[in-house]
Formats: sequence, structure tokens, C-alpha cells
Amino acid sequence: MEETINGFINYLHNVKKMSDNTEMSYRRDLNKLGNYLKGKPLSDVTVDDLQTYISNMGEQGFKPATISRNIASIKAFYHYLVKEGIVKEDVSVSLKSPRIEKKLPEILTTEEVVRLLEQPKGDSPKEVRDKAMLELLYATGIRVSELISLLESDVNMTMGYIVCRDLHKERVIPFGSEARNALSRYMGESREAMIENENCRTLFVNCSGGPMSRQGFWKLIKYYAKKAGIAADITPHTLRHSFAAHLVENGADLKSVQEMLGHSDISTTQIYATVGHSRIRDVYNKAHPRF
Repeated sequence: MEETINGFINYLHNVKKMSDNTEMSYRRDLNKLGNYLKGKPLSDVTVDDLQTYISNMGEQGFKPATISRNIASIKAFYHYLVKEGIVKEDVSVSLKSPRIEKKLPEILTTEEVVRLLEQPKGDSPKEVRDKAMLELLYATGIRVSELISLLESDVNMTMGYIVCRDLHKERVIPFGSEARNALSRYMGESREAMIENENCRTLFVNCSGGPMSRQGFWKLIKYYAKKAGIAADITPHTLRHSFAAHLVENGADLKSVQEMLGHSDISTTQIYATVGHSRIRDVYNKAHPRF
């Protein structure tokens, strides 16, 4: 089965142009299935085999989201197997994903965001960089992976926007005066002092002059959240959620927010409208005299 999985992963890479992370996720899920089947030929695998495997995952305490992802991996794998003529029948068709309860994302209040963004107060190159990164992250709602991948050429200071690119498309996202000021100071004063190689095109660099890592930025935001006295266990994605929720709360239409976030499906963006309704309910419960 290992050879067939390798063929499937090559198909995802060369034909479907999947990201490395997606490919690793599929490989991990399918290797787990392969270990369960213990060398049983794919042509002999039955619907009952797959359903028992999924049931066992539930009994072992795997979360519904993990089980759903594994089912998606198995279904994609079988679609490939049938397409390539490796098996005659898609026995994964009847697999049903468990119901997943959608949790509202962790959202900071506007006051908490302001406290967080005000924490890098010093004049050192590092703190000037940190200020620019936090301001830009909240101003645009981009992913951390997109933030640390930005090039100098992706920033248009005159018009006030950045360009984000992924495998399939690019999107243009505006930013406001606070982010512009922080960026201008970083790019004009601090970046040159931090870069190791003058040919470096990466916008944000670490203290060694190389590209920032996700782990490095994770530590950075945890540090400043603690300094700001924010009790919530925030992650870099919390600023993305807060960006979207605050836009919707203040009247932005979901379609525009969807485009800025880069969501392929607007149903993903609609959760931020739910966050707004939830806050309204909390305010009502606390303030209405007849509640």
C-alpha cells in the first residue's frame, strides 16, 4: 500500500498542486489506515473494513474534526484509486463524517487589541519590527504564514496596501495609517540594521538577519499578550479573527471580508457574523432589567 500512497501523493503534488502541509496530512492519515489494514490488498478492502476503522478512531477518543479529516483523506484516496483503475469500486462512498460543533473563534475586544499593539514601545530595531508586524497583522487580517512570507516589493506604501500570494491566486489588502506609520519606521530605520544580506528581499527578518519563522512570531505575540495583561490564551490567528469580527461588527459586508481573508467559501466567513450576534446576546443578558 505504501507504493500506492506514494503514487497518490505524487498525483496531489504534480496534478492537483496541493501544498506541502496538505500532502503531509494525507500521507499521515493514509499511513495510519495502512497500518490498520496490515498489508491487506486494496482490492480486498470492504466497506465494513473502513467503517470499523472509523469506529475504532471514535472509540480511541479521536476528535470529530480529526475523524472527519481522515474520512476526507480516505475518500480522496479512493477517488484516485478508481480513476487509476487500481480498484473497481469506491468503497469509501458510504463513509459519513461525524457532526462537528462549530466553536466560536477567540476574539479580542478593541481595547485588548489596542493594549497589545501598544506593547512594543522601545526604539530598538527589534521592537520597531515587532510593532510593524503586529500592526500589519491586525490591519490586514492576513495569516502568519503570509506575514512572514511578505517581500518588500509586496508593500505599496504610497497607496497603502499589500499583495498576498498563494498557489492559486493573489489578493490585494489595504491597511490604515497606524500600520503605515509603523511600517514606514521599520522599513526606513530598522530593517537595514537587522538584515544579514543586503540582497534579502524578505520584509520581516529575525534578529539574526534571516526570515522570521512561525515559531518565532508565536513566541513574540505570547510575550506581548502577557505584557498587555490579556488573560485569553491567544495565538497569532487570534488577531486575524479579531480583524474580521471587528470589521463585521462595524458594518463591513461579508463578501468584502471574505475577499480580504482569502476564504474560498463565504460560509467560512459567516462565523464572524455569528460572533457579533453572540456579543449582542451577552450584552442583553447582562444589561436588560427583565432578563
